Amino acid sequence: MFDDIQSTSCQELDILSVQMLKIDNTVILSEICLADFWGGLKKQYDHIADIRLGLICLSCAAMFALGSFLLAGLVCQSLGQYDYYDEYYIPSAPLEGVSSPTCAQECECPISFPTAMYCNGRNLKFIPIVPSGIKYLYLQNNLIEEIKAGVFDNVTDLRWLVLDNNKITSDKIQAGTIDKLGSLEKLYFSHNQLTKPPGPLSKSLDELKLISNELSSFPANTLSGMENLTTLHLSKNKLTTESITGAFKSLKSLVLLDVSENKLKKLPSGVPASLLMLYADNNEIDSIPGGYLAKLPALQYLRVSHNKLVDSGISAGVFNVSSLLELDLSFNKLKTIPEINESLEHLYLQVNEINKFDLTNICKFSSPVNYSRLRTLRLDGNNLTHSSMPDDTANCLRQASEIIFD
Repeated sequence: MFDDIQSTSCQELDILSVQMLKIDNTVILSEICLADFWGGLKKQYDHIADIRLGLICLSCAAMFALGSFLLAGLVCQSLGQYDYYDEYYIPSAPLEGVSSPTCAQECECPISFPTAMYCNGRNLKFIPIVPSGIKYLYLQNNLIEEIKAGVFDNVTDLRWLVLDNNKITSDKIQAGTIDKLGSLEKLYFSHNQLTKPPGPLSKSLDELKLISNELSSFPANTLSGMENLTTLHLSKNKLTTESITGAFKSLKSLVLLDVSENKLKKLPSGVPASLLMLYADNNEIDSIPGGYLAKLPALQYLRVSHNKLVDSGISAGVFNVSSLLELDLSFNKLKTIPEINESLEHLYLQVNEINKFDLTNICKFSSPVNYSRLRTLRLDGNNLTHSSMPDDTANCLRQASEIIFD
């Protein structure tokens, strides 16, 4: 299966196409093809000699098989729903017993991976001096509270910096540290105690993860000039609509933006047209203005579950855009099925207050060539039953494999 994915182009499978395998009508596996992902991985992970790519989604856990370790995927679908890990699995050093003589004594620098230094899970309270030549630095799962000046002086060309699961606060990041890393491509800084983003950050960054911090401010110039940034995770913080105003306008390559589990009352403004996935679950969003999605011609995945959406806050036709493949409006206060485009494939409306199955909002009319491409439709937790479906439902929803009412 994975060999087939590796040898098949995303153009052949469609960008982020999802192929479902079922046993007894239960989705057990999804294979997801990210556009140009395979080629990008070979470039980004050039310190690994043999890369094998695979993606398994099982019990709502997405993991990429990547040589000797697994990389959690961005998107996962199972039983009509989805989930994804907010952390990448970063391996411990290979069990070689031999480390480079220049390596910090608290860490390991395997001879087989001379550009990597593994300092993860060692109860460190400080960052050791990093020797020259290191490009991949793993410091996650420690007790680090501060980043002192000078620790990165020998590695200003560092590419990866992983600081997840420490105790670092914004006021303990000294000048002349992260701001000196001009070649940094990936910065993982989740599960710390940051109240504002670190910076200034490298213009070379393509991925930034600041999940589960205490971010309440995000200055508009934080990401200025980061034209390579494709993935931005800001979930599980304290960000408001006002605090992120103007923060994303210069991100010409952004593909995924995750602002779920914050305090937003509106979807973020100024989002670049390149965006493919927008996750804004678990906020306080009560409306979506007309034309919002029309400004995002590449958007395929929109998740706004667990918010405060009501019918009056949904502008007419706002979701009727041909690019959208997945729309999640579950756990809101909608009373009607919103108007969607016939190209939509997955619609999640469970746990709302819907009491009428308005088929015209799904299919304007049905014919041999006019019908909905919906494959998944969830309506459980509403005031609807199978008997609520109009007579022409089967013709309109001829491609649906799952329609759930209860």
